Amino acid sequence: MRVYAREMNARLPSLRRYARALTGSVERGDDLVTRCVEIAVMAPTRFGVALPSNGSLYALLHALFDEDGEGRPDRSPHPIERVLARRPETDRRLYLLVALEELPVAQAAKLTDLSVAEAMGRLITTREFLRDAMTARVMVVEDNAIAAVDLGEVISGMGHVVCGTATTEPEALALANTESPTLALLDIRLARGGSGISVARTLRDRFAVPVIFVTAYAGDLRLLDEEGLGPVIRKPYSPNAVRDAITQAVFAPLPEMLLH
Repeated sequence: MRVYAREMNARLPSLRRYARALTGSVERGDDLVTRCVEIAVMAPTRFGVALPSNGSLYALLHALFDEDGEGRPDRSPHPIERVLARRPETDRRLYLLVALEELPVAQAAKLTDLSVAEAMGRLITTREFLRDAMTARVMVVEDNAIAAVDLGEVISGMGHVVCGTATTEPEALALANTESPTLALLDIRLARGGSGISVARTLRDRFAVPVIFVTAYAGDLRLLDEEGLGPVIRKPYSPNAVRDAITQAVFAPLPEMLLH
């Protein structure tokens, strides 16, 4: 019994990690692991975990999760997990087992009732789906043509798409309406007296588009701090600063969901 307990204890970190990803929340995941461990200890032979292994315990987690409602995750604050939740449940679990838990494809295929060939094909499809879904559509609002081109090259070099550029406030709002950006890089002072801050407010309130400010105007930063409109990159900027800010914007968890 002591050997069994040690084996089970050694697997708890990976069980908790996988259960959290499977369910979409820490609380629900820990509850699932608690039930899994209780069953494994009380009736190990009945549930195929006479010798605890990650494979048998993952299978038990799946069975318990399927009994819990419809076996679908909560909405996660993490972008990649939200994208994965749009995949068929078998594909989502397969990807998590291989990419997160680093199981061999053959073992992950067995746990998801697939042939190895089917599993390989589904993994390829899911990886392509993730890549496409995590490609940001970035609008650049900048009245300096050279700076706009430079920002566009940084964005494209990261594998994201520049969906359009604008130099004035009306152009920026029209672009947001027609091109459905998922991120915006904004100067604060635009051509013809336009305000990047005003554009940012509209993008946030009407389109839920996150914003990164790229500006040389230090005097305007107080307003951004007060409203929490977005991070600021000061001109002259380095390409790495832009890359880091974009990566943070694309992959960061949703702040409002982390509060709950």
